[in-house]
Amino acid sequence: NAGGADAYLLQVTTTPSVCFEAARGEFDCGVMISASHNPFTDNGIKLVNGDGEKIDDRTIQVIEDYLDGGARALGLDADELPLSHGADIGQIVDYAAGRNRYVGYLISLAAHSYRSLRIGLDCANGSSWMIAKAVFEALGARTYIINADPDGLNINLNAGSTHIEGLRRLVLSEHLDVGFAFDGDADRCLAVDERGQVLNGDKIMYICAKYFKERGQLPGDTVVTTVMSNFGLYKALDKAGIRYEKTAVGDRYVYENMKENDFVLGGEQSGHIIFRKYAHTGDGLITALMLMQVMIDTQLPLSVLASGVSMYPQVLKNVRVDDKDGTLADADVQAAVDECTADLGDSGRVLLRKSGTEPVLRVMAEAGSPEECEKQVDHIIEAMERSGHLIEVKK
Repeated sequence: NAGGADAYLLQVTTTPSVCFEAARGEFDCGVMISASHNPFTDNGIKLVNGDGEKIDDRTIQVIEDYLDGGARALGLDADELPLSHGADIGQIVDYAAGRNRYVGYLISLAAHSYRSLRIGLDCANGSSWMIAKAVFEALGARTYIINADPDGLNINLNAGSTHIEGLRRLVLSEHLDVGFAFDGDADRCLAVDERGQVLNGDKIMYICAKYFKERGQLPGDTVVTTVMSNFGLYKALDKAGIRYEKTAVGDRYVYENMKENDFVLGGEQSGHIIFRKYAHTGDGLITALMLMQVMIDTQLPLSVLASGVSMYPQVLKNVRVDDKDGTLADADVQAAVDECTADLGDSGRVLLRKSGTEPVLRVMAEAGSPEECEKQVDHIIEAMERSGHLIEVKK
């Protein structure tokens, strides 16, 4: 407001609803205050552009440069952004109607009634606490809801997609058809099948990709994944005749690849799934609705739909090093990675990835057994130690 902009407040709402309104409400941008899947103490700001897409790296850098060094980063000869005065000051508008429009949009995406279905919802004491119930009950489902009592402090606290054991217990104790767990801002969704088995983002992508391909609705017969997707997903996609792209970790990079190549499905193992026909970012509620559509159309339970993909055991260790780029470029470390890759052949893989915020490398292996994963990861870490780059293996 002080800068002269009008702020339309959606009140307590989900990140995807902000993206939805930014794209459809003729707004210049959207701002979400959220800690995503983290505790409330990590609250920060997510920014989306006027098309409802995550703000690009260049613009983010300009904003960060301004915060660090003043307005010169924006080409202004001043230490502060100019403020508005008098009648030019912006207005605050109560815009809860925009959130309600988003709820209506979600309901319109469902191709079938959910009558007679028993569905569990874990709302993470977060922003889906009202919206999820409203959508599923409007479609006729009998809902069983946990963690829908937010007090501002308990968001994601032993709840939601990062603590899915509570939803597993609910599904099994109440004999539910399916359960969905969202994170605090509801851009992630994981599922629990009728047997209490957890479906991560990789399994959800497999189910939806296979369904779309069989109906000619998967352009290029391709799914966009990140480098952290499980090796088992790629084996299952190969068997189903589905191609895949791999991007850097982050749903923004998944979306950029999808947009550039006109693909419609992509996502992350964590449950950020993008259905580009319906949204420009991950949307946990849309993910749940798409899984419901597959279940109803195929008349198959989620356990059967997911049976075509088996997740490979995975071991991931965080290694503190003196120089991330130097360690990755070290000849001994590269040789160890090549040796592990050759040893595993087509039965697994190893991956080294830099942390974006710490002097840490993530060393990951996927193979037929946890013991084999451990062996390969330790082989690479030993090379880091011999090269002198290793500081510690973090617990």
